[in-house]
Amino acid sequence: MHLSRFNARLAGQGLVFLHPTPLCYALSALLAFSTLPTQAQQATPGSVGVTMLPPIRTAGHAATATTEGSDTYTTTATQAGMGLMLLPRDTPQSLTVITRQRIEDQHMTSLTDVMASSPGISAQNYDTERYTFMSRGFSIDNYQYDGIPTAFVAGYSAGESSIDPIIYDRVEVVRGATGLLTGAGNPAASINLIRKRADSKALKAQFSTSAGTWENYRGTADISSPLSSEGAVRGRIVAAYQQRHSFLNYYSNTKRLFFGTLQADISHNTTLRLGYNDQQNIPRGSTWGGFPLWYADGGRTDWSRSLSTAARWSSWGTHTRGAFAGLEHRFANDWRLDALLSYSKHEMDAHLLYLSGQPDRHTGLGMNASPAYYFGDRIQKSVDVKASGPFVLFGREHELIMGLSRSKQTSDFQYRSPIDPAPVGNFFAWDGSYPEPAWNPAPTSTLYQRIYQNGTYAAVRFSLAEPLKLIIGGRYSQWKNEIGGRDARSFSQNAFTPYVGLLYDLNDNLTAYASYTSIFKPQDLQDRSGGWLAPLEGHSYEAGIKGEYLEGRLNASAAVFQINQNNVGQMDEGHRVPGTTKQAYFAAQGTRSRGYDLELKGQLAHGWNIAAGLTHWTGRDQHGDAIQTGQPRTLLRLFTTYRLSGAWHRLTVGGGVNWQSESYMIVSGPRGKEKVAQPAYALVELMSRYQFNRQLSLQVNAKNIFNKKYYDQIGFFKQGSWGAPPNIMATASYKY
Repeated sequence: MHLSRFNARLAGQGLVFLHPTPLCYALSALLAFSTLPTQAQQATPGSVGVTMLPPIRTAGHAATATTEGSDTYTTTATQAGMGLMLLPRDTPQSLTVITRQRIEDQHMTSLTDVMASSPGISAQNYDTERYTFMSRGFSIDNYQYDGIPTAFVAGYSAGESSIDPIIYDRVEVVRGATGLLTGAGNPAASINLIRKRADSKALKAQFSTSAGTWENYRGTADISSPLSSEGAVRGRIVAAYQQRHSFLNYYSNTKRLFFGTLQADISHNTTLRLGYNDQQNIPRGSTWGGFPLWYADGGRTDWSRSLSTAARWSSWGTHTRGAFAGLEHRFANDWRLDALLSYSKHEMDAHLLYLSGQPDRHTGLGMNASPAYYFGDRIQKSVDVKASGPFVLFGREHELIMGLSRSKQTSDFQYRSPIDPAPVGNFFAWDGSYPEPAWNPAPTSTLYQRIYQNGTYAAVRFSLAEPLKLIIGGRYSQWKNEIGGRDARSFSQNAFTPYVGLLYDLNDNLTAYASYTSIFKPQDLQDRSGGWLAPLEGHSYEAGIKGEYLEGRLNASAAVFQINQNNVGQMDEGHRVPGTTKQAYFAAQGTRSRGYDLELKGQLAHGWNIAAGLTHWTGRDQHGDAIQTGQPRTLLRLFTTYRLSGAWHRLTVGGGVNWQSESYMIVSGPRGKEKVAQPAYALVELMSRYQFNRQLSLQVNAKNIFNKKYYDQIGFFKQGSWGAPPNIMATASYKY
């Protein structure tokens, strides 16, 4: 980006130049590549190859990744792509940042809410407590907390999709392969949850209370305060409590959440961060799977949306805890060092009932009951240390990031079998009163697994010429998986993941880019003979154009992509792993996913926010057969708000639509293999907010206003589930 363009943006935003700070040095280094030869100062005596830029400082909304308080749907900077603080247009991949303002405008209260409205992401329901997220045809298994990678097995979900976003400043989604920062994983996307910070040197507080459809009640508090006279030590507490019922019969859930964080300026250039989070989900009437799609005679069913196959006693309780310690140091030469220690524990305690089979159309008989009691936890300990900053080579300034990461994840889940479970009887008379069986006191291990991943990564952003930037980097990953129990085994894989990106500034607003990276993911899937699938390998390509307008308040992008892979695990319909109840998979070879990605986000005008994305992909294997047909090929995500002017300036109105194309699966039913499909559908939502004064506001959100009846999941284990009917939530907020 031209320095003159950056200065013009600052002037346009009314920003003021003050005394130099390390942040300003970093901004100057990042945004002044093309003017270094003329803007550079003389190197200090004794320095070698060190060039200092004119010191500047910006007040107001300087380039920062933080979105809280920005009142917009975009961000001025992000580290999501490669760890360096870059403008969104300088990241050579499709990138979406779900900002704090958008989370509040759409009243998002779970990670599922966030992902269901993110461009290019489809959310699929397994049951009341589990969702899986897909992008570009593949399951998303790369999750990060403040940039620390983590992973989980969806079958042993312990509250991941129910994570409440109230403790996060933003959620960053980079679509495509992201091996440079996350290591092994699918070329779908990475989801990075960035925690709120204790950065306020004045007392601030926000309280809210909500009430909505199905006895949905929620209260929140968010309090920040200095803890020392000069504000060098600051604290923040966030809490939430929610009780709700559902459109599903006899389902309810209680959520308790606490987050506390401390931030201390050890010196002018060094900051220490500490934090702890705790979330409990206590549901009743949890489903395990869905409802039958067929009657016994092969005819299709059409159940009420309120039908639940759960027992009243069933519960998939989860408890998520985490702690972190981070140290940031900014050197005088614009380099910075970041170190982060992270600990997380996800527990589940699940008393469940699974109903299978197809009922007789006349008698309701034919359903089978499989009660189960699963419990266990997944613990991850991680450390990540990275250094980044500018350096001068051949008279131009470039940027380098290099880091080390290490993690150990231990999963220990066990199972207790039922003793003499009762029959289902007439399914048409099902009311959830199925008796809970006694449980075998001797548990058996269903998953004991330790995953170790070490990574060394580095990337250089070269300024080849005034409009041309080249990014070259890579990650060397060491991955080891130890599985205990009856199928005990241990295997390890090492791989190097290269990353290359090229960016060219077409003018002051547009940048063209192209990027490439490889794909590597060891798999713990088994085939119908019990063998383990080989690691997933492949290549990911992307090219596009990114633009920024209105001094960076509006960002747009258009991209095309192609992903080539081998050994992609696909469900082997009708087959189980020998000696188990686990689904068998086969490795699809020569698979290819390709498509396009369009996005517009930010402010169209003062008071008018928009977030819009249109994505499309197709996927086939080496035989030309479609893969991942259970995922929609085309997704439209749109949400916008507008604050009125004049006499109605206190009122903000908004709305949006989530549309997706048809999805289908070929499933073995009573008459043999059959296509079951969810036709294309759109969900429309509206919102309005009235600001009584600077402190008090009232917001109303209404979802699925046209009462669309649709499958939220179809074909998984020959079953289906319905999405939510129309619902409303009203929220009163008070800010101090």
